[in-house]
Amino acid sequence: MDAQALKDSWHLVARSGDQVPLFFYSALFLMYPETRDMFPVSMATQRDRLVGALGRIVSNVDRVDELVPLLQQLGRDHRKFAVVAEHYPAVGHALVTTLKHFLGDRWTPELANDWTQAYELVAKVMTEAAAEAAIATPPWWEGEIIGYEQRTLGTAVIRARLNYPYPFRPGQSASFSFALRPKLWRFYSFANAPRQDNTIDLHVQVVDGGTVSTALVHGTQRGDLLRVGAAVGERLTLNPNLPRDLLLIAGGTGLAPLKALVEQVAYEGPMRRVHLFVGARTYRELYDLEALAKLDAQHPWLTVVPVVSHDPFYRGERGYVVDTALRAWRGQEVFVCGSGEMVQATVARLLDAGVPHEQIRFDEFTTGEGKEP
Repeated sequence: MDAQALKDSWHLVARSGDQVPLFFYSALFLMYPETRDMFPVSMATQRDRLVGALGRIVSNVDRVDELVPLLQQLGRDHRKFAVVAEHYPAVGHALVTTLKHFLGDRWTPELANDWTQAYELVAKVMTEAAAEAAIATPPWWEGEIIGYEQRTLGTAVIRARLNYPYPFRPGQSASFSFALRPKLWRFYSFANAPRQDNTIDLHVQVVDGGTVSTALVHGTQRGDLLRVGAAVGERLTLNPNLPRDLLLIAGGTGLAPLKALVEQVAYEGPMRRVHLFVGARTYRELYDLEALAKLDAQHPWLTVVPVVSHDPFYRGERGYVVDTALRAWRGQEVFVCGSGEMVQATVARLLDAGVPHEQIRFDEFTTGEGKEP
């Protein structure tokens, strides 16, 4: 299997942009019409995800050690779409058909064999992981919404109670589907540490064109049901073998997983000191300020500092949250969470200020509509 040939051919195919997923799904649904019911009615947000992920994964199949954990996670998570082993050959056939179409004369029997072998390896890892997970866990959990607060015009805090015990670590996230938007799944981080009553908190912000976030913020009522996929992600979880003090920098609803870390430290005992810096453009956007003030008052090891960047009437800390946080940095492990733009700018500023890269943990939590792995 020629890994470089796989990468080069995918690079050529990717130049065709949106035409690639459009052709892929057309081929998949024409050749295997039974797969259409697995996808939402509107494919506007879905169409580039599957084929793009497949192309990147298969063309990098030479990095087996890095890919296997990701593929296992994807295999377990895709059970929520009712994907079974019999669906993988259909997707592989559609992928090869798509590659052949866009590569034209560059498509050779050798390249066809390389792509087929690579995809079969990917499918094998994913199906085995899914089968193993099916022994112990459901494809999704159901949660009943028991609490809803709209904190700002476009931000809500939602509490749901899950029907079965749900294993997750503070700092992780999961994919969610809402009854008002069936078959659409979006990733959100948990805003709490695990609880005995199986409740979870979500912080949701509406984004432009965000169908799921809009439904959750403006269409949620108590008693509504959520579907919740398995917990994923390790980037924002604490290392129990490294009980270093923490400096947490949050932007927008990127506060959610960092608040979960604060709860974890509270449950485990004050082995660490924690500074939590919460950034917003205006005072009104500090949607969780009351709850954070209560946490700050309860725990002497915790310091919460709200920071506002674009509100001349705000009497507290003003400026960019990273600059305020740097004044408190004394070698702590730094966690950053917010929009992609906020995370990129914050990490760059931390590095420029001399914070070692290995002490910076971050995840690009796309506020509102969630994230896709």
